[in-house]
Amino acid sequence: MLRLSRLTDYGVVVLARLGEGDLPLHSAPGLATRTGLPEPTVAKVLKILAQAGMVEGLRGARGGYRLARPLAHIPLSEVITAFDGPIALTACVDGGNGQCESEHLCPVRGRWDPVNDAIRGALEKITVAELAGHSTAIALPHPELRLAAE
Repeated sequence: MLRLSRLTDYGVVVLARLGEGDLPLHSAPGLATRTGLPEPTVAKVLKILAQAGMVEGLRGARGGYRLARPLAHIPLSEVITAFDGPIALTACVDGGNGQCESEHLCPVRGRWDPVNDAIRGALEKITVAELAGHSTAIALPHPELRLAAE
């Protein structure tokens, strides 16, 4: 079974809340309340999202977190990669060598690449905005810059 980690799922949930656009900045405790996730988990998720360039953290008394770009410009594949690493169905996908003890005998070695490419391509076409159901507006980092979706 192909399954994403809980942190990846939480990352999408936190991004969706950040994209609601009702506040210019969101605090980790506020996001924890709005998502129902523990505050330490939200802080960890925000750190990973910031390192991946999907959110920006602003320090200070009036600080908080905001989207670095619209949810419509964040593909699901990018979120998955930030939390779970490269999208790969098997150890030998994308030229992975020496990660399987049976690779020298494997009759399908290297043939998983087209399947992996198709899955990666599908995940690149789905944005967090679509997943979050943001179809009427594109949430931007600054609420005063809202655009109607076409």
